[in-house]
Amino acid sequence: MTLVVAHRGASAYEVENSLSAFRLAHAMGAEGIELDVHVTADGVPIVHHDPVVDGHPIWHTPWPALEEHTLSNGESMPTLAEALEAIDPSLQVFVEVKSLSPRDDVNLLSVIDRGPAPSQYQVHAFDHRIVRRLRAHRPTLEAGVLSASYPVRPLAAALEAGAAVLWQEETLVDGDLIDLAHAEQIQVFAWTVDDRARMQVLSSLGIDALCTNRPDVAREVLG
Repeated sequence: MTLVVAHRGASAYEVENSLSAFRLAHAMGAEGIELDVHVTADGVPIVHHDPVVDGHPIWHTPWPALEEHTLSNGESMPTLAEALEAIDPSLQVFVEVKSLSPRDDVNLLSVIDRGPAPSQYQVHAFDHRIVRRLRAHRPTLEAGVLSASYPVRPLAAALEAGAAVLWQEETLVDGDLIDLAHAEQIQVFAWTVDDRARMQVLSSLGIDALCTNRPDVAREVLG
């Protein structure tokens, strides 16, 4: 079965990484939510794509200096804890860790553990060292690696990081990659797929998940 994963929520229709986007994704039939996380200078994981908020680098700024920031829809920028509380516990949540100092590894895992449905949560990152570190702390943690290239050894990063999912940029997904990954018990998630025809092609190849800004369209395609 191919999962529908809403990229930053239903971000084609609501402000990305907002609680409204997450709730709408659920209403549209998504089975998972993908969201982005940075950690503040005082160790608070917050849901935001870019590394800077109102000119303040997140990693260098304490949470009290950022918590008054409002999104363009008027909502507050959520912490990861707030997002996990707001997302329906039946959904899987895929936390993309944008950056993470080793000193914050345990704190991030603690926030994940305190969510309403910890068994539904996974992490993934472009920095595969983060994935390996978090898995070293928590061997049972489900994790993935992000890729925007097609290396000669396309599964090497996933295998070395102990990841069970390869998040592959959708134009670089083909049947050979999916077959190779499945032979190693690794799932392939395609990101970010908004075109209906491409969704159909990827589904026919056996893709494990479509990460999309348009979860309603993916739901229609997959049935």
